[in-house]
Amino acid sequence: MSDKREGNLEAPTRHALDWKSEEFYDRDSLNAEMERVFDICHGCRRCLSLCQSFPTLFDLIDDSETMEVDGVDKADYKKVVDECYLCDMCYMAKCPYVPPHQFNLDFPHLMLRAKAVEAKENGLAMRDKVLSSTDMTGKLAGIPVISETINTVNHWTPTRKVLSATLGVDEEAWLPPFASKKLRSKMKPNETASVVDGDRTQGKIAIFATCYINYNEPSIGEDLIAILEHNDLPWTFAQKEVCCGMPKLEQGDLEAVENLKRINIPQLAKLAREGYALMSGVPSCTLMFKQELPLMFPDDEDVQLVKEAFWDPFEYLIARQKDGLLKAEFSQALGKVAYHVPCHSRVQNVGKKTEEMLKQIPDTEIKTIERCSGHAGTYGVKKEYHENAMKIGKPVFRAMAQAEPDYISSDCPLGAAHLAQGIEKNHDKTPEKAHPLSLLRKAYGI
Repeated sequence: MSDKREGNLEAPTRHALDWKSEEFYDRDSLNAEMERVFDICHGCRRCLSLCQSFPTLFDLIDDSETMEVDGVDKADYKKVVDECYLCDMCYMAKCPYVPPHQFNLDFPHLMLRAKAVEAKENGLAMRDKVLSSTDMTGKLAGIPVISETINTVNHWTPTRKVLSATLGVDEEAWLPPFASKKLRSKMKPNETASVVDGDRTQGKIAIFATCYINYNEPSIGEDLIAILEHNDLPWTFAQKEVCCGMPKLEQGDLEAVENLKRINIPQLAKLAREGYALMSGVPSCTLMFKQELPLMFPDDEDVQLVKEAFWDPFEYLIARQKDGLLKAEFSQALGKVAYHVPCHSRVQNVGKKTEEMLKQIPDTEIKTIERCSGHAGTYGVKKEYHENAMKIGKPVFRAMAQAEPDYISSDCPLGAAHLAQGIEKNHDKTPEKAHPLSLLRKAYGI
């Protein structure tokens, strides 16, 4: 934890999300809790620089007649909620009033509750339904002819104007390309490598492909698989996989999250019982299984089993290295790498494992930046928020460009693309973008 917590010296704890109770969806109860929390935030203002939610809140207070929270129209609370993209950094790194403090403040989950109430009362906008339905869009766009067409027309100005008018997607926002062949179709599980038994790091992996890697950038998954096989680690996929649920969670569609959980968790729990370590190449998906689902379903044994079995890729590799089971011979230097730590990696509290691994590569210089990129899932592509997303990311764009790197890299592939766009827009030279797993594979020479 990089920030000292005043008045609370204990590690933050998280209460389960009581999302199935009647009170959770009661608007008056919600507004009362928001007023209480906003008043505490108003007196502290420590999170001012984290995202746009807090400047929005403080401007509403400062511009009100009383210059206190009681002067803010409760209808304007939604303006604060809409700016929150659930990065969790205020809870995990800044707020001194989180549990076990008596103020019991959980700003991200309060915003999540407000999003859920809004979704319950008014339903989701068409844009939010489309942008959060990653399996649906991935399957449709993954048909070879369609993927090639979409990837081409997404660069056309008329197409972007139509997307802006119909779905509210900003004309300048980066959109991910679609792969013509899914990762799960391209790669066949390899369970013939040697397995190390005993009390040391588990010796076989089950990969949760994730929607993004499966449909948009399968090369990241291929790089992960190449690293596992290079280190004699058998791997497999879950028999069936759907979206982890994070895009739906960000919209407050908790019932949709539960529907996805009903498909994923039995598959992953079965693998965990068979001794597999579970892994995904996208921090937000990993966080979903390690934190959000366990808090939504605290009494579900399978959910808790999956939580304990889930690893960030570099967290796993470093643990295996400490057990003396990871190959450490690198054949290729990487030069200068500007590496960005995503928010959803930071809040997992596993330390800077990606940085630790990359720093072991000879003749390689790593500059690490720990600050939000601003992309934040669907937030950065929406036309009313894209400008804010670029503003939030600007200090990161600057820091990465100043390093004059050969590569820019982030564990979050969406964040990395946002960073590349920001650097290209504000600086003369755009370094090559590469996922940390891709860099590690390159260093191994495989």
